[in-house]
Amino acid sequence: MSIGHFDKHADEPVAEINMIPLVDVMLVLLVIFIITAPVLTHAVKIDLPKASSRPNTVDPETVTVTIDRDGRLYWNDEPAQDAVLKTRFGALPGDTVVQVRADAATPYEVIARVLSTATHAGVSRLGLVTDPGS
Repeated sequence: MSIGHFDKHADEPVAEINMIPLVDVMLVLLVIFIITAPVLTHAVKIDLPKASSRPNTVDPETVTVTIDRDGRLYWNDEPAQDAVLKTRFGALPGDTVVQVRADAATPYEVIARVLSTATHAGVSRLGLVTDPGS
């Protein structure tokens, strides 16, 4: 029975959407978000000390290992073999950066082998060089 309708079709179901429960739920959610928003954005406010300093300009040594599309290896543009790479990686100081440049057609197995050799020799700063494109 629909209240407020005084017509002869009172026995038919009401085909209207009752918006009151939807509005009630939305208001409850709004109150919950208003209460929880300040809690989520709480941060410790501090004033950091002011100091003028220059960054350290000493760059660590950088070694480039190049792999061509046929899987040939180059240490700083000089041809090298796997065994030579192992001994050269082991002789590097700890802060040396090793950049691996590989051709796009190089099999992933060769790249993985070079990275594994470097990691086993104790090199911790490895980077893969890519072309940023245009």
